[in-house]
Amino acid sequence: MQSDDNTSGSSRPLLHVAIIMDGNGRWAASRGLPRPMGHRSGIEAVRRTIEACSQQHVGYLTLFSFSSENWRRPATEVGELMGLLRTYLKSELSTLHKEGIRIRVIGDKKQLPPDIVSMIAHAEELTKDNKKLVLTLALNYGGRQEITAAARGLAKAVERGEVQADAIDEHVFQSFLFTDGMPDPDLVIRTSGEKRISNFLLWQSAYAEYVFLDVLWPDFSGEHLAQAIDEFTRRDRRYGATASKR
Repeated sequence: MQSDDNTSGSSRPLLHVAIIMDGNGRWAASRGLPRPMGHRSGIEAVRRTIEACSQQHVGYLTLFSFSSENWRRPATEVGELMGLLRTYLKSELSTLHKEGIRIRVIGDKKQLPPDIVSMIAHAEELTKDNKKLVLTLALNYGGRQEITAAARGLAKAVERGEVQADAIDEHVFQSFLFTDGMPDPDLVIRTSGEKRISNFLLWQSAYAEYVFLDVLWPDFSGEHLAQAIDEFTRRDRRYGATASKR
């Protein structure tokens, strides 16, 4: 059973959950349905997860929604995914705003369709002062690409004299990442039974706990989130130190 106190066994409270949403295609295939039906059912899992995070008092939820490698998929599937993103932003924005949820998008937005870029900007501006939950969508995102872009941005800042090379440390570098201003994830969940991190939040998840669940994303529920959080609370997060006394 999920404990009401999510600090037991962990060195600090669970603040940020990140999820690699995997298994939409296999979910559809197992039912004899076209792949787009798996993606559409995945939207329902997103709704359930947002609600469950609010109930669990999670402050930040980051969803790996579309990777920079996903452009390699068939054009029809990419088009379907972009269409679902448009539909989601149109249909859910008002509800998310009323519920006090802030929307952020991380990733290289330059490759996204212009109308989606405009919709993202509107959603981020509308919800920027909301405090209940920060919902971050990783779109056209790749961890290596993010780190490369941050290094490039930092190098240009040094060239302009805005940053001294000798002053560069982890905190300075982190300020050039897409996630600047956000806490690092405490817990990273991957669904579908696969055990890979797939280029997701490589810098930020250095000390995260990983939980791999054998459930396809469209079937993910609040109970699965509670299961992952329960696993998180049983782990002793030492950050390189010796084991804590219990």
